[in-house]
Amino acid sequence: MPANSYVSTSPLLAGTGRSDITPAPGTPQGGWGAQLHERGTGADMPLYVTALALEQNGKRILILDADAIGFDAYWTQKILDTTASLTRVPVSCIRFSTSHTHSGPNTFRLKNITVGLDMAMEYLEGLPNRIAGTAWQALRTLKPVRIGAASGECFINRNRRVTTPQGECVVGVNEEAPSDPRLITLRLDDEDGNTLATIINYACHPTTVGWQSDRFTPDFPGPARQVVEQQIGGRCLFLQGASGDLGPRRGFTGALSVYRRLGHELGLAAASLAVGIDTQPLTAHFTSVMPSGANIAQYEYEPVVVAPPVCEMLTRTVYLPLRTFPAKDIPAAEFEALSKEVLRLKEAGEQHTAQLIQAKATQMGWRLENAVRYGGQRETAWPMQVIRIGFIALVSIAGEPFSSIGKRIREASPFPLTLVSGYSNGGFGYIPDRQAFGEGGYEVEATPFSSDAADVVVDEALKALTELFQKEPA
Repeated sequence: MPANSYVSTSPLLAGTGRSDITPAPGTPQGGWGAQLHERGTGADMPLYVTALALEQNGKRILILDADAIGFDAYWTQKILDTTASLTRVPVSCIRFSTSHTHSGPNTFRLKNITVGLDMAMEYLEGLPNRIAGTAWQALRTLKPVRIGAASGECFINRNRRVTTPQGECVVGVNEEAPSDPRLITLRLDDEDGNTLATIINYACHPTTVGWQSDRFTPDFPGPARQVVEQQIGGRCLFLQGASGDLGPRRGFTGALSVYRRLGHELGLAAASLAVGIDTQPLTAHFTSVMPSGANIAQYEYEPVVVAPPVCEMLTRTVYLPLRTFPAKDIPAAEFEALSKEVLRLKEAGEQHTAQLIQAKATQMGWRLENAVRYGGQRETAWPMQVIRIGFIALVSIAGEPFSSIGKRIREASPFPLTLVSGYSNGGFGYIPDRQAFGEGGYEVEATPFSSDAADVVVDEALKALTELFQKEPA
């Protein structure tokens, strides 16, 4: 592929928007099966949705980053449709990604809510317009930009699949197993050299804040964005990576200082990469020598004319193979019985036993969801998107892909730099690699997919990347 295929004759425009989506105190919080409280008491840091709008040759792309654990298919589609209606950007050109914070409001397990459902619904019903308005705001601020990127490492994550002495595979911190420290940062500057936006791509479950806390937080992505914006300027988006089997090196804690510290560490690492990105290269021309103690060469610097990067997007529906599920009435009956028992135990003041039964009810809940949604099917449609910005590619898929999937896509991509993300455009479900199926554990028990799904994701992503890479610029 010729080097000039990365560039276009048309300028690349970009704009940003942001809205506060912090829930009101008393809104149900729901990221943990082990938690005994239902309502959050307030926010430790604001939760935001941030939008980046891109335009070239009259075609527009929207990238949305929301502080949320995720949304089911109905609410995801509602958000996408509302955004498309307000902005006139087709749904196929909108990427809606969530950070996957586990200490935000309950936006996806509504059937588990026993108190405060009215507040949860009020919060959810207000989100589509708020998110759409943020995208609309970004489109109102479009201006020509230059882009650059850098890749490095950060070590706040660890493999989270641990085998106990009894042979059970659980979620924890595994210092011996492979992780993925790769950190990629993109920077978009306006023509005056001011930073308009920065993108962070990093893989780590936002499970620093655990079930012990009743405070709403964005987890580590919040302070990471804050640090980058303080150091670099502009607005920062956090695009969660392929983190299905990765978590923080210290997590599951009620100590809020931990997520702030890990986020600060990630933010400084990202800012260090961003500050070194040169979006406007210069050519040095020797002019003269300045006599001094050591004679000093003098130069004049001329900006190098850089053609705008090509900006394009592909949206695909891929089909992932499913496991076989039991009749839905079996998990439904068990879930109902467990939920009633949790309420009885809480009312009786038996908190510890209630916590144990609540965990079982949560597990039965996702078994029920899988049986209802996928029962009788052999495969399911799954969204995938690829955005190309010059020599950079951004791959996004729904669900929670394991880190090996991200690595395989990144390493085989035809693009010099490829960002891989999950948690985009809806869809819950772990996508474990084949090795994990042999080990078992939570992610394997919870997934609706068969052991072949990871290979399908990698193959389809590489097909889309190759198609965009080989496409002639418009």
